[in-house]
Amino acid sequence: MRASADPFLHLSGVAKTYRSNGREVAAISDVSFDVAEGELVALVGPSGCGKSTLLKILAGLIPYDSGTLRIGGQGFDAARDIGVVFQAPLLLKWRRVLDNVLLPAEILGLPERTARERARELLSLLRLTGWEDKYPYELSGGMQQRVAIARALVHDPKLLLMDEPFGALDALTRERMNLELRRIWAQSGKTIVVVTHGVQEAVFLGTQVVVLTAGPARMADGFAVTLPEPRELSCRATPEFGEYTQRIYTRLGM
Repeated sequence: MRASADPFLHLSGVAKTYRSNGREVAAISDVSFDVAEGELVALVGPSGCGKSTLLKILAGLIPYDSGTLRIGGQGFDAARDIGVVFQAPLLLKWRRVLDNVLLPAEILGLPERTARERARELLSLLRLTGWEDKYPYELSGGMQQRVAIARALVHDPKLLLMDEPFGALDALTRERMNLELRRIWAQSGKTIVVVTHGVQEAVFLGTQVVVLTAGPARMADGFAVTLPEPRELSCRATPEFGEYTQRIYTRLGM
């Protein structure tokens, strides 16, 4: 696992317990890893293991109970410096594509002209030029998710968090979106943390993979992925790719 003397993201012994109807349910028991600025980290583990809970903690949406979490260093502002993409695009159906992308900029009160320029640049990066005036229902599922990614990036966050962003897509569209995400990451230089329960997807996407056990989530492994760049889908047929995936399966007891 890639380490740094001053990591962009640092977790040590992070734990979270939910309390409901007089019962305590541990969602995360002990998670520790570092992320360097500009990495693309894949969190992988079985469904219900606490991956989404961990991502919500990173986003500042829910508190954690114990451990240490540091993000971005001095001056980091979660409201301004984090973008989040969920499994469902969650676009506003009454707003056109460009207006959906501009929503965070409006909420943060960013200059309108600058925000519109950046929104159009992002839509171009995501190959959505010409679709700015369409409504969400006029877009395919993959296109809607690309709009959601543009929306998460429009305010130029330092950290992009993605919670199983392609889980609702068909297999072929999902593969295309994997390629798209790697291209966006390479061109933007953003630090990205993406949650997935797909072992091959984690290896293909990540410069680093963090493996979590079945809930409550514990660190089972963490390692750098050093496959050649830029990655193509054909790399999944290489022995190196197979070794990485087998390592994850072994850590998960499969």
